[in-house]
Amino acid sequence: MLVSMNWINDFVDLTNEDIPALIKRFTLATAEVEDIIYKGSDVKGVVVGKILTCEAHPNSKKLHLLTVDKGDEVVNVVCGAPNARAGITVALACDGGMVGGKPINKVTLAGYESCGMCCSEAELGLSTDHTGIIELPDSYKAGTPIEEVFPLNDIIFEVDNKSLTNRPDLWGHYGIAREFSALTGKPLKAIPTVNIGDFTSLPELSIKSTDEMLYRYVAVTAENITANIAPAYMRVRLFYCGLRSINLLADLTNYVMLELGQPMHAFDGRKVKSIEVKRFENPFEFTTLDGQKRNIENTNLMICTDNEPSAVAGVMGGLDSEIADDTTSLLLESACFDAAAIRRTSVKLGLRTDASARYEKSLDPENSLTAALRFIKLLVDICPETKITSRFTDLYLKKFDIPVITFDKPYIDRYTGIDIPSETIVKTLTSLGFDVKQSGDSFFVTVPSWRATKDVSIKADLVEEVTRVYGYDNFPIITARSPLFPVKPSVSKSDEHTIKDILARRFKLHEVHSYVWYDDKENKELKINPAPNLRVINAQTFDHSTLRSSMTPSLLYFINDNKNYASEFGIFEIGQVVKGIKDGKANEQKYLGIVITSRDKNDEAVIYKARDIADVLIRATRGISPEFINIKPEESYSHPKNTSEIFADGVAVGTIGIIHPTVKTAIDKKAHIAYLELNLIELAALATTKQSYNETSSYPGIDFDLTIPAASGTKYSDIKKAWTDNAPEHLKSVNLIDIYGEDDKNITVRMSFVSAERNLTMEEVSAHVNTITSRLSEMGIEIRK
Repeated sequence: MLVSMNWINDFVDLTNEDIPALIKRFTLATAEVEDIIYKGSDVKGVVVGKILTCEAHPNSKKLHLLTVDKGDEVVNVVCGAPNARAGITVALACDGGMVGGKPINKVTLAGYESCGMCCSEAELGLSTDHTGIIELPDSYKAGTPIEEVFPLNDIIFEVDNKSLTNRPDLWGHYGIAREFSALTGKPLKAIPTVNIGDFTSLPELSIKSTDEMLYRYVAVTAENITANIAPAYMRVRLFYCGLRSINLLADLTNYVMLELGQPMHAFDGRKVKSIEVKRFENPFEFTTLDGQKRNIENTNLMICTDNEPSAVAGVMGGLDSEIADDTTSLLLESACFDAAAIRRTSVKLGLRTDASARYEKSLDPENSLTAALRFIKLLVDICPETKITSRFTDLYLKKFDIPVITFDKPYIDRYTGIDIPSETIVKTLTSLGFDVKQSGDSFFVTVPSWRATKDVSIKADLVEEVTRVYGYDNFPIITARSPLFPVKPSVSKSDEHTIKDILARRFKLHEVHSYVWYDDKENKELKINPAPNLRVINAQTFDHSTLRSSMTPSLLYFINDNKNYASEFGIFEIGQVVKGIKDGKANEQKYLGIVITSRDKNDEAVIYKARDIADVLIRATRGISPEFINIKPEESYSHPKNTSEIFADGVAVGTIGIIHPTVKTAIDKKAHIAYLELNLIELAALATTKQSYNETSSYPGIDFDLTIPAASGTKYSDIKKAWTDNAPEHLKSVNLIDIYGEDDKNITVRMSFVSAERNLTMEEVSAHVNTITSRLSEMGIEIRK
């Protein structure tokens, strides 16, 4: 949210204050400030000028030759604005001045001398309008500095919206001014409003509702509104705070919203006679102010005028109720709604507005009437001819309870660890709007309505209020008295660190982060059809409603987005997947996902790299050698034949495979892509095998290569049992050397024999090999002689 210090000064006098230092203190005490912008510092030497003559340029269809009175002299100016003409008053950037940070100097344009520039609003930073030069009222004298016409100089600071989530009172300048008042000790001025008692004799409006989503609805009508343009200061403040000027009535609603944090809506008085707030039983289409058709359901609260829907409550008005330029009467709405209901409606319609962003923070219903009174005050000041034609009709259906919190001085001292004087406690809370009564060391605090909706409810909240204004930097730095002991990380967390380190350092993979849901649009593009899974009811968009049951599709999105940056790379992520429902809740599990892609290597190379990664990770974390068993794939992105399940100590811990050709072609038909997923919860549950180390023998070993025929369907893990079960003496290792053949394979392994005490003889090794071949024979595998 953008905040104007000129606006803040309307309510608390900050003259002679160090504004940048005060904003920094605001960050420490209240909410995070992301940026400070100094407006007007890039404009110098601009004055009011009056165009005396305007002639067409003899050699140009667009340019005009002007003589402009700038107060102390008349100068020649070449101007291309379509609205340039004799007799109008303009903003003239003089020779030696500056506009938009760029110097303005005397130059020759199209053969004629130009001693300045007539400026548009965009060039002065007042709006985005650059269609023509500014036309000022004739009442301004030539030579008047432009700063006396427009309040260009201002300090704008941007507050991080996330830090205001629990502070609905800070979504307007007045609430922030209250914070500056407390921080500086300077008084907060009251909001200027009209006196409600002046209108009690006027007719009451027809406002009806019994819906529990409506808390309060204040309305008032006015006519004979002859002004159509907001004052310059108001338009500048709106633009500096991120909103564009539209017309007087629309600008007033936005101005009061930014000032008090209360969204408002002005209905065209010619179209509205009565108001009813309700929900409809049957769905229907409704066109909002942005011209979009929205599907309204029975959960969406609507504002109806004369029995016809005219606005989506708390979100946006309808197109038919829009204030037109020729509007001279209005019905003003200032309401408060259920925060959760507005949030659900906003998400469902995919329509987030300045109004809905505030309503969903739980606004103070008491502010609705104040805002309406403030609006009318501003309207009457700007347009004195305005006639108020109704009383302030107030339908108040739900009031928040106002808590009274009791605490004592020792409670504050115990929480803070320091002695904050009772006078400081009372002064601080009072400056923030709390009503404080003191009896000895006891305090009885009534929470103001604007802090009672969701913010302050317990004693600890009041401790925070006192300490943040007192200043955390004023607390003495002392060593904690409690002993601090290191906390041993969980097995799962330790595994994560190990896995990330290996993948990044050894295998040069890149870590990515994604969301816990699928992207249906991406899935459709990549020909991925994930199995049905849990869906999010109030997803931000329909495409992001299905929670993922696998990591691989999320990683394939990254592969597709980055495929043109490198011919070969790999990515990984440790994240959450959802495997249906367990005990009535989403069954969340932590998975490691890896995808490797290469245009230079073939499928065999990338799947073997993925296999090596799985082997290294499982050995590094559990000390277990994994097994890979070919399976029929369950996921649409998996290759129908080259997909395997990974087992560690007999427990399935993941899957590995090649990407389905259809998916691969959708990404890059020249690429070869393999994936790997490990269930880190299952992996962490396995017992870690302790590593044993043997002294290296000083005697030479003997290697023996053995070729083993393996019929189709034979598992290598079964063949290994011939030498792993009751392993022969002196057998140090067995390594797979080669696999060849079509359907029936031949597997060549190299057996290494060594003794730590002596040289082995060939006869001893042959006896060991014969033992192994005999075991293979018992399995039905005959070794060729």
